[in-house]
Amino acid sequence: MGPQRRLPPAAAALVWGVLLRLTAAQEAILHASGNGTPSPSKDYCMLYNPHWTALPSTLENATSISLMNLTSTPLCNTSDIPPDGIKNKAVVVQWGTCHFLQKARIAQIGGAEALLVANNSVLFPPLGNKSEFHDMKILVAFMNYKDFKDMKQTLGDNITVKMYSPSWPNFDYTMVVIFIIAVFTVALGGYWSGLIELENMRAMANPEDREMRKKKEDYLTFSPLTVVIFVVICCVMMVLLYFFYKWLVYVMIAIFCIASAMSMYNCLAALIRKIPYGQCTIVCCGKVIEVRLIFLSGLCIAIAVVWAVFRNENRWAWILQDILGIAFCLNLIKTLKLPNFKSCVILLGLLLLYDVFFVFITPFITKNGESIMVELAAGPFGNNEKNDGNLVEATAQPSAPHEKLPVVIKVPKLAYFSVMSVCVMPVSILGFGDIIVPGLLIAYCRRFDEQTGSSSIYYISSTIAYAVGMILTFVVLVLMKKGQPALLYLVPCTLITASVVAWRRKEMKKFWKGSSYQMMDQPDYATNEENPVTAGEQVVQQ
Repeated sequence: MGPQRRLPPAAAALVWGVLLRLTAAQEAILHASGNGTPSPSKDYCMLYNPHWTALPSTLENATSISLMNLTSTPLCNTSDIPPDGIKNKAVVVQWGTCHFLQKARIAQIGGAEALLVANNSVLFPPLGNKSEFHDMKILVAFMNYKDFKDMKQTLGDNITVKMYSPSWPNFDYTMVVIFIIAVFTVALGGYWSGLIELENMRAMANPEDREMRKKKEDYLTFSPLTVVIFVVICCVMMVLLYFFYKWLVYVMIAIFCIASAMSMYNCLAALIRKIPYGQCTIVCCGKVIEVRLIFLSGLCIAIAVVWAVFRNENRWAWILQDILGIAFCLNLIKTLKLPNFKSCVILLGLLLLYDVFFVFITPFITKNGESIMVELAAGPFGNNEKNDGNLVEATAQPSAPHEKLPVVIKVPKLAYFSVMSVCVMPVSILGFGDIIVPGLLIAYCRRFDEQTGSSSIYYISSTIAYAVGMILTFVVLVLMKKGQPALLYLVPCTLITASVVAWRRKEMKKFWKGSSYQMMDQPDYATNEENPVTAGEQVVQQ
């Protein structure tokens, strides 16, 4: 085999995902121990090919091997073997000079038990044509050169290692957690939107209340034209982020901090105002302000600032991001108003096409064959995450931090809290859009229920449809073992269900155009012989 050129870090990061899938590389633990009483030890990450060599699943069953440092030796010829020999040793060499499988053959000739290839930039998995090295019996694995230097500094030169590959749990609880978060957010956001609609309709009976509601502006209404413009802006932003990620990512982080803090304040303030205690007020600039709301605003800002400062702290920053993300989604669902089912169909349909295009079509356009959505979800050119859409399984190398767009709900897997956390930090993620977009339809269904007095049938059925769509997404994810764009399943489930309910109730025309009626606060007028309405309501033409 000829000499191997070292790839630059950017190119190495680009080919990482492809190589990982082609070679079926798997993470394993390198447990290193030094001399001393008690014996110091530390765990490190390594990659190996399970189809080539089997490793035990527990530390207790792993064999202890003495480690030999040959990083200053090419080990491309038998003459490179040191005079003391490498028999029964785990040999560490650097990437380069010759093919690593050639190094492995030389190590095996010298009687070594394992070959560890240390690389400076990114962990390369073992690859190559196994048939060309059919006589190879030793373990071949890769580790980060920074980890090897840390190992020498921490444990000294006399090091013994044990290598094992812990088994992964069969049940993925993160799917249940993401399911609960998503369904809870869309259900609460839709229900809250219905309450606001009910207050607005009742306020129509009182001119003073009507003016107050107008000034309050609880809703931001999206017309069909606004929906189209919004989707076009999303497409433009996606392309701009792809080409100017390293600058725009900080703009998105700043926007998320501000928007999520305001969203959390809006959600919590609405609840606090319901509490009849602690209503102390102060007068500032001619305005009466509740003291408790001042403290609440400080709390919301503090949470957003703490997340912004420690956003790359993988152990706990995801909790703050999820809290801020839920508040952000909830506030948008209850605030943004789609006036009719027509707008809902346009928005969900266009965003479905948008999602499918940027996940499935763009790999045929981009130079590296990765989808733009995947690149942006993981942070392009410098990540080791395995993403394939909005709902994905991701792994991140702690030694290679990078900025990511804060547009997802994260839930770490069990391995996140185990010894495997030194190697990978697997998380399941769901994009905010997969909550907000169907949530706007559910909110419209809830408002339509209030306008027509339909006993929440639209709201309940669309919420159940959303839950079914999420379950379908999880099923496809498990069967295909590949991340899925959740809108591909959520949009048909919710739109078809809402349409069937409207058709069965013979309200499709009103549901499509939106109700042109609003409720008045006059429950004593139940019906009218010439223009019958639902009991408990009196309606007037707008």
